[in-house]
Amino acid sequence: MVGFGPADVPPSAAVKFVGAGTAGCIADLVTFPLDTAKVRLQIQGEARAPVAAGKEYAVKYRGVFGTITTMVRTEGPRSLYSGLVAGLQRQMSFASVRIGLYDSVKQFYTKGSEHVGIGSRLLAGCTTGAMAVAFAQPTDVVKVRFQAQARSPGCVRRYCSTVNAYKTIAKEEGIHGLWKGTAPNIARNAIVNCTELVTYDFIKDTLLRSTPLTDNLPCHFVSAFGAGLCTTVIASPVDVVKTRYMNAALSQYSSVLKCAAAMMTKEGPLAFYKGFMPSFLRLGSWNVVMFVTYEQLKRAMMAANHNCTTIL
Repeated sequence: MVGFGPADVPPSAAVKFVGAGTAGCIADLVTFPLDTAKVRLQIQGEARAPVAAGKEYAVKYRGVFGTITTMVRTEGPRSLYSGLVAGLQRQMSFASVRIGLYDSVKQFYTKGSEHVGIGSRLLAGCTTGAMAVAFAQPTDVVKVRFQAQARSPGCVRRYCSTVNAYKTIAKEEGIHGLWKGTAPNIARNAIVNCTELVTYDFIKDTLLRSTPLTDNLPCHFVSAFGAGLCTTVIASPVDVVKTRYMNAALSQYSSVLKCAAAMMTKEGPLAFYKGFMPSFLRLGSWNVVMFVTYEQLKRAMMAANHNCTTIL
């Protein structure tokens, strides 16, 4: 067996809350360049300028690794981690709620019953996803704005620091500007949370019941990878619209639906799957790192608590 074994005592809500936030931060540190590449690909085409007098448009980024290479060459390696501070703030507040409270909310809906149906799991995922967005939306807005702005010479940067970004957005767009895109983000996270957590939950339960795998690293790895793939396929269109809308200038789109309609009209249906490969690479790897770390952190924290209690 690799890592910590299952704890004799189930982890408390507090352990899950802290463990989920910490695991989310670790996963973000590992996968942040992929997330930045995804954002750049998603907003590409939003304000394209025609080449000469023709109808062709200049495409700056091509593919995941092409985007990363271009950013490193033109903006430097640090550009891949632009917005990391806001990203870590987001995970500490966001993952703690949507993942850390999932089991507690699921038990609330099932009233402690051992039998947990798919409906209760979906309802719990929607609930914690919406709660997390309402709480952590400003951090997401700042993260996306930082990832979208270029650091290359000659480009005017909208924000010079994380604190400056919060202040500037609040000053220029009002407090509600920090909650811009809340509706599509709630929709996205209801989908992401339901798909991610419910799929992970379901695959893990199925593997434990139907295969020789035990509740350890191989089982967690397979479950997390499957959850990442399913989540990317289902949530990508909402994710692209959310990114475009949150990054847009104050009067560029009057509503989320106008943003989606403009994308469909100008760029066609494939625009909703822009950045799909980095989304998959990021979500797949993020899920693997996060869930494996989360499972191990819960067990380590419970083991440490048990040892302290035994000593005392």
